[in-house]
Amino acid sequence: MNRLTRSFGFVLALVIVLLLTACSSSSSRSGLRQIRLVEVTHSLFYAPQYVALEKGFFKEQGLDIQLSNGNGGDKTMTTLVAGQSDIVLVGAEAAIYVTARSSAHPITAFAQLTQTDGSFLVSRQPIPHFDWSMLKGKSLLGQRRGGMPEMISEYVQRKHGLTPHKDVQIIQNVNYQNLANAFVAGTGDFVQLFEPMASKIEKEKKGYIVASFGKDSGHVPYTCYMTNQSYIKQNPDIIRRFTRAVQKGQDWVATHTPGEIADVIAPQFPDTDRDILVRVIQRYKEQDSYAKNTIIDEEEYNRLLTVMSQAGELPAKIPYQKLVDTSFAKEVSTKQKQ
Repeated sequence: MNRLTRSFGFVLALVIVLLLTACSSSSSRSGLRQIRLVEVTHSLFYAPQYVALEKGFFKEQGLDIQLSNGNGGDKTMTTLVAGQSDIVLVGAEAAIYVTARSSAHPITAFAQLTQTDGSFLVSRQPIPHFDWSMLKGKSLLGQRRGGMPEMISEYVQRKHGLTPHKDVQIIQNVNYQNLANAFVAGTGDFVQLFEPMASKIEKEKKGYIVASFGKDSGHVPYTCYMTNQSYIKQNPDIIRRFTRAVQKGQDWVATHTPGEIADVIAPQFPDTDRDILVRVIQRYKEQDSYAKNTIIDEEEYNRLLTVMSQAGELPAKIPYQKLVDTSFAKEVSTKQKQ
């Protein structure tokens, strides 16, 4: 190795050390504990979380949240199992799937963010007095098999005397990202959409929201914060502080108007018009989608198991006590009420 090569190698090594030191120093100077949080998708459905971020509630608890989009339940849970995230926000069904497959990486759900499904039934024409029986003999652009939105859809259909895939043709060969475009292009009589796409289509008069799957299915632990059991054992105070920040976000959302909430979380959705933000948030508040506290209710968890079982997607009946830890949520909820 010649002198020039050795010199270059030394300089490169020095630069790497300095960069690592700078990152470490920056973290220590801030005095915040970095948390890698992966959310299943980036959605207005998670408004209390974004309020907690934008209002600095996590920082008040000494936490620096590094938020990233997992783009789906499977990918999000993979980050947790692979040690690429500390905490994930995902549907409780994802943890049930993982737990049923293997006990090598025990997962714990410790806080709840939303308590209803967040999707809506969109029709081609306004239907002032919609009844679910109107789906009979019609085609519905549906969601992915095994995902909670689709299972909720089928649960609601059965609840109203319909047999999914028999009374209602459910089209499931269109990707989630393309559902709205496929509907606008002429596929299906109805479509199941999440916000803000449902409201955007309605604003353009290309479709009309006629029913809420969340209203008709009842409360379930729809999206929860989860982590590895080992992480909780090693970092109980981190989980406690994280839960406290989420609870404060929930409290803020519960006591402020849709317009006020929209103004706070607007930086999280720079490409969405304010009127759509307000409309969506108001709709979710009115149907009680945002959980009032972080406690995962056992009755609601059992309803979730029923939804999965009826859809033929329950791999095993994972007991509430095995998957859920409410100790942090109850402690935080009690203290914030005092």
